Amino acid sequence: MPAEHAAGYTPHRAGPVADIAAGLLAGLALRGRTAGLRRPPTARRTPVRGRGVPGPRPPRGSGARGLYERARRAWDRPLTAYYVILGASLLITVLGLVMVYSASQIKALELSLSDTYFFRKQFLAAAIGTGLLLFASRVPAKLHRALAYPLLVGTVFLMVLVQIPGIGHSVNGNQNWIYLGGPFQLQPSEFGKLALILWGADLLARKQDKRLLTQWKHLLVPLVPVAFMLLGLIMLGGDMGTAIILTAILFGLLWLAGAPTRMFVGVLSVAAAIGVTLIRTSENRMARLACIGATEPGPGDSCWQAVHGIYALASGGWFGSGLGASVEKWGQLPEPHTDFIFAITGEELGLAGTLSVLALFAALGYAGIRVAGRTEDPFVRYAAGGVTTWITAQAVVNIGAVLGLLPIAGVPLPLFSYGGSALLPTMFAVGLLIAFAREEPAAKAALAMRQPGLGAMAGVSWKSMRRRVKKRPSGER
Repeated sequence: MPAEHAAGYTPHRAGPVADIAAGLLAGLALRGRTAGLRRPPTARRTPVRGRGVPGPRPPRGSGARGLYERARRAWDRPLTAYYVILGASLLITVLGLVMVYSASQIKALELSLSDTYFFRKQFLAAAIGTGLLLFASRVPAKLHRALAYPLLVGTVFLMVLVQIPGIGHSVNGNQNWIYLGGPFQLQPSEFGKLALILWGADLLARKQDKRLLTQWKHLLVPLVPVAFMLLGLIMLGGDMGTAIILTAILFGLLWLAGAPTRMFVGVLSVAAAIGVTLIRTSENRMARLACIGATEPGPGDSCWQAVHGIYALASGGWFGSGLGASVEKWGQLPEPHTDFIFAITGEELGLAGTLSVLALFAALGYAGIRVAGRTEDPFVRYAAGGVTTWITAQAVVNIGAVLGLLPIAGVPLPLFSYGGSALLPTMFAVGLLIAFAREEPAAKAALAMRQPGLGAMAGVSWKSMRRRVKKRPSGER
């Protein structure tokens, strides 16, 4: 008998259980060989063109419209205004320090001083102004409102002292200065702009809370009489340029308060009539008005400064002659480091430099308008609008005079020109805008999320979430 039969083996077909097991083994082997050819479950099927299925769409946000949408979303972020105000103001101040050093060297040597004399004074004023900016940016609005009345009274007192013989001093025909000892002097009218903004914003905010601004007498009194008192004290010293900026601030506050058109036009007509009278009664002011658009110095060199400012801008070209290489500052252009520093900037840095300065002022002004428009606090709205009106109006008057489009008003370029009396209140005003931008509800929440404690909590939550995800069963999707 064969061995197979002896062991009980019978040569017949395997049973059903063996067939099922063999089929399972074959299926597993086939699945293992084809696993590498499978498409991942998350992969998307590529549409085929020409079979009724649309082709792949172009990426969203491409082209000019996409660029505009991305810029708009970036501008709508909560902290955009905060960073724009801070960055633009600091860039203007730093660039102004560089140009003051470059434009004032020859003037300092003419006066037998060190070539860094004006730069060191401006740098000291910028350092003090930075402290004022930080203080103003950290102080709540309630304290700013409390400072409004003391600042107004103190400014009026100093402006009265300027008119007392022996105390006030005259510079370039304008008696608006008080000497503090040594090389330091103070121009109180520059602080009058800040005082009018804070006091006027607090006054209008309190009247709005009581719903009194719908009556014209509450809208005008006592805001307009106090503003006219400041204007009178300024005009006693002959400073027409500062009076123009103060008038612009007054109109800005009235516009923000919702003054009716008839009232607005009436106040504007009175101010224009007073301005025309003051100009026509002064030969110096009439001569400045006649220099608008001048291309020749004229008889007696009456338009010398205006014409040489145009010469400086014209010789700059696209990218300028180079930092420190100005020709007009060598005695040709008066006031190269103060009122006409923009002309030296155009000569040394060219059109690119002047457009950069204009862009920074435009960004600062637009961010200030955004802060004033998005707040629900009436004091913040009036104060932010007043500061924005001040800086933009003064920049327009200064740059317009350098370009020959406006008469020379004798006002400095904010944050840029030489002069500590102008720089200190302006930097404090910028600190106000920064504080108001930080106090927006969305900006405050965004800044709070950046604190280390909240960041650590967010990290713990994210790690906990990741641990929970890892503990899920393998078959769960």
